[in-house]
Amino acid sequence: MHIEQIYTGCLAQGAYYITSNGEAAIIDPLRETKPYMDRLEKDGVKLKYIFETHFHADFVSGHVDLSRKTGAPIIYGPNASCGFDCVSAKDGEEFKLGDVTFKVLHTPGHTMESTTFLLKDEQGKDHAIFSGDTLFLGDVGRPDLAQKAANMTQEELAGLLYESLMNKIMPLADEVIVYPAHGAGSACGKNMMKETVDTLGNQKKMNYALNQPDKPSFVKAVTDGLLPPPGYFGMNVAMNKQGYENFETVLGKGLKALTPGEFETAAESTEALILDTRPPGEFYKGFIPQSVNIGLNGDFAPWVGALIVDVKQPILLVTEPGKEEETVTRLSRVGFDNVIGHLEGGFNAWQQAGKQIDVVDRISAEQFAAEVDVKKDKIIDIRKETEYAAEHIEDAYNWPLAFINNWIRDINPDEHFFVHCAGGYRSMIAASILQARGFRNFTEVEGGFSAISKTGVPRTDFICQSKMMKA
Repeated sequence: MHIEQIYTGCLAQGAYYITSNGEAAIIDPLRETKPYMDRLEKDGVKLKYIFETHFHADFVSGHVDLSRKTGAPIIYGPNASCGFDCVSAKDGEEFKLGDVTFKVLHTPGHTMESTTFLLKDEQGKDHAIFSGDTLFLGDVGRPDLAQKAANMTQEELAGLLYESLMNKIMPLADEVIVYPAHGAGSACGKNMMKETVDTLGNQKKMNYALNQPDKPSFVKAVTDGLLPPPGYFGMNVAMNKQGYENFETVLGKGLKALTPGEFETAAESTEALILDTRPPGEFYKGFIPQSVNIGLNGDFAPWVGALIVDVKQPILLVTEPGKEEETVTRLSRVGFDNVIGHLEGGFNAWQQAGKQIDVVDRISAEQFAAEVDVKKDKIIDIRKETEYAAEHIEDAYNWPLAFINNWIRDINPDEHFFVHCAGGYRSMIAASILQARGFRNFTEVEGGFSAISKTGVPRTDFICQSKMMKA
């Protein structure tokens, strides 16, 4: 038996590849299937099962394409109804893989079909659980995503999750290994550990959710402080449930190279969003007007999903040369399949063609320290509330980037403000969106709070509620 976790950091997502005696199973695969197909061929094994722990909200799984290419069935737990051929397994049902066995443990609560797959070794001993979004390391799955489909409140779903954990997971032996679907950074939980593998025994000791004295306490603990889910989550669920266009077709469309003239025409005739994925340090010096900058070298796909929201939005890409395929691939992982082409030669080609460009007013932290008066100037800190609460510039407002589509309506175009994040990645996203919406009355601070904290700008951890935006 061989178990391999295939972890994708930008999505904080874990897929799993398990082999035994010439047969393989893949759990919660990513959208692109070539790496799995290559691995199966290299190992000389046959894919027997594709296990899905639930209908994912934060990424589009590769289950449909993988099944089409290999003939392997897609296995969900109870309550799963798909727009393609799939198996909705019964609670307790077992699936033999070589010399090992997978047992279905129906664990609803995160979603109604959520299932934990218990792996029994060659001797029939409980070895590991693939817990999906039911049990994370340090946390459990949020119970607010399936309310509409289940016709239940988040409190009712949390109560169901409690029963699942107490009756199906907690009775398992301490030495059982926990392989979750996500780690720290995922929007599917709020308190996840940076580690991606642990023993169940350790989780029983330190996971706050597993240590609540009763169901009401559990419900309160897991529902407290939940932020609104990103807008694209529902659309990803629909794609995972109903199916989608195959990845190779999506990639082919996105890799269509356009000259500057063709790119300009496409932008004007299709109402496409121009997405520039270059690093912030390059983008601010010059970019195509109306472009939105979300750098590829960061939490690219989650921020695309959180801010663009509509997965059907036509997109034109500006990337660093050679990064086109990676960009289209990462967009497809969160369901943004409507990339209609990219600028051949990147931004340099646009500039050399003599086309109009724009720039962002960016200053260094040192210049910011020399110019700012925290008592008079408006400063917008777009970090998360938790980051702001730990320490921030005195009198700064906390308007998180995730809610820019809300707070941008409150911007006074006649009032200058400074904007910063932690290191400059998120503030350049905000700057590009602000300028695309017609705002020019701001200055972005390079290096963000990390650089500002090394200057003499006064800082505090005092929270003024009137300066924090509530979702």
